[in-house]
Amino acid sequence: MERYEVLDHTADLMIKGYGSTLEECYANLAYGMFDQTVDLRDVTPTETREVNVTGFDDEDALYSFLSELLFIEAYENIILKEFEVKIDGLHITCTARGEPLDRSKMRIRGEIKAVTFHMMDIDRETPSVTVLFDV
Repeated sequence: MERYEVLDHTADLMIKGYGSTLEECYANLAYGMFDQTVDLRDVTPTETREVNVTGFDDEDALYSFLSELLFIEAYENIILKEFEVKIDGLHITCTARGEPLDRSKMRIRGEIKAVTFHMMDIDRETPSVTVLFDV
């Protein structure tokens, strides 16, 4: 099974994360998000960051989780690659590992500006998670 898939969208970036559990779907979606910014094959995890978020509902929790990861990338210049996600109701915790951005060794693919709620889908049955990102 593939970890994630980039879906067709006219202007922005839509990613669908797959897994055998919802936690794995969230982790694979986060991986896909970062893999669209930098080729993650070039990243060696040397730094660890902890993320703890709580939402008003499932979508808000997912939005907050992904936004916090983008904040780490934007303000700490850490490209994250490995994600251990735990979901407890509306609370998400994640141990994420990556390394500081190094333009001399990492192939830059693009920039994700923000997570959006538009077309967000959390499918607990499959399971899978789909998110549209503003690029």
